Amino acid sequence: MNAKHSLVSVIDDDESVRESLPDLLRAFGHGVETFASAEDFLLSKSIDTSDCLILDIGMPGMTGPELQRELKHRGKRTPIVFITALKDDAVRLQLIAHGAVDCLFKPFSAAALQHALDAALRSP
Repeated sequence: MNAKHSLVSVIDDDESVRESLPDLLRAFGHGVETFASAEDFLLSKSIDTSDCLILDIGMPGMTGPELQRELKHRGKRTPIVFITALKDDAVRLQLIAHGAVDCLFKPFSAAALQHALDAALRSP
């Protein structure tokens, strides 16, 4: 998959994340969609068109890991980069063991995000 011009969906209940990440992702050469909840994402067309998800772990309603399980249940294999304010290496390793490409702790650097996205968009 060509990492440039990929559609990245950002799913995070934090409005500041949804407002700040699109500019950075566009600077990396990606298209961007943002969603305030996992439920909003599941109801969108982006469920079929996203090349990668940047997904918060802890959200009201359906959590990030619950969305990951739901997507697997639906046969979707979209690469996921989790983001979280909870700095817990055990949770990070568990998410990666369940198929996430990476889990970045907020605040994360632009370089760390780009590295994780590059890995996600190279994944089969």
